[in-house]
Amino acid sequence: MLDTDDLERRLSGAIASVRTEFASLRTGRGSASMLDPINVDAYGSMTPINQVGTVNVPEPRMVTINVWDKGLVGKVEKAIRESGLGINPQLNGTIIMLPIPELNEERRRELSKVAGGYAENARVSIRNIRRDGMDQIKKAKADGMSEDDQKFWEGEMEELTKKYIKSIDELLEAKQAEIMQV
Repeated sequence: MLDTDDLERRLSGAIASVRTEFASLRTGRGSASMLDPINVDAYGSMTPINQVGTVNVPEPRMVTINVWDKGLVGKVEKAIRESGLGINPQLNGTIIMLPIPELNEERRRELSKVAGGYAENARVSIRNIRRDGMDQIKKAKADGMSEDDQKFWEGEMEELTKKYIKSIDELLEAKQAEIMQV
């Protein structure tokens, strides 16, 4: 038999992963999640920024980080500068302010391509999960599954694949519209 629960869980995981990647893409507005991919060398290990300070979004074009340990302020600032977000941190004691600059047309296109790459990676994951499902069906057929059952499960697998790929395409479309919005 086909373990549809496991396949659904893995397919949902691919969707959740692409959502997280999309959230890290900066549009014209600030969000706390845009700092999620950035890690800081704190106390000998790489630590997410939200574990060394409080991240706030006091206004749409400003993100602040209140770093708890004064000794880490420089490391957090350096991590943000080197992250490729294109944001110039400003220090105010233990508070790091991140003014979000307006995106220019070229940067919007660039971010749109990055979003497309994330979506393509998610589609590849989904196709790999589909292949695993099809392999399970072939194995079940070899173990005595009827041909009608095989066709049924292959159809189910195709439907699941189409549903999840459509979901990724819709997420990508929404993210690209958000990026291109001036």
